[in-house]
Amino acid sequence: MLEIAVKAADSKRAEDIMALEVKEISLLADYFLICSANTDRQISAIVDAIIEEEQKAKVQIRRVEGKDGGKWILIDLGDVIVHVFSTSERAFYNLEKLWSDAPLVAISDWIDE
Repeated sequence: MLEIAVKAADSKRAEDIMALEVKEISLLADYFLICSANTDRQISAIVDAIIEEEQKAKVQIRRVEGKDGGKWILIDLGDVIVHVFSTSERAFYNLEKLWSDAPLVAISDWIDE
């Protein structure tokens, strides 16, 4: 589920993709995937790609929040929560700092550099 989301986000040129393992510090999910994009259109394309690829893999999309606003969209996949931010919103909310106790997941093999 996490790998599918990372690869889908990367396929639409998401920036600063990172995954945090939060299962020891949060009841919400096992992983948070955080990425960003510069335009609303790119954010929408990233979200659409993740949803499409997860559905192909028969992953249930539990909820999508923020799609109307377009600056921060959350995709709830159950064990994985995906956060797709505009660059400015990501800097403002700084989830990486908020969840700094969570270890990073090695995702470099899933990303085309």
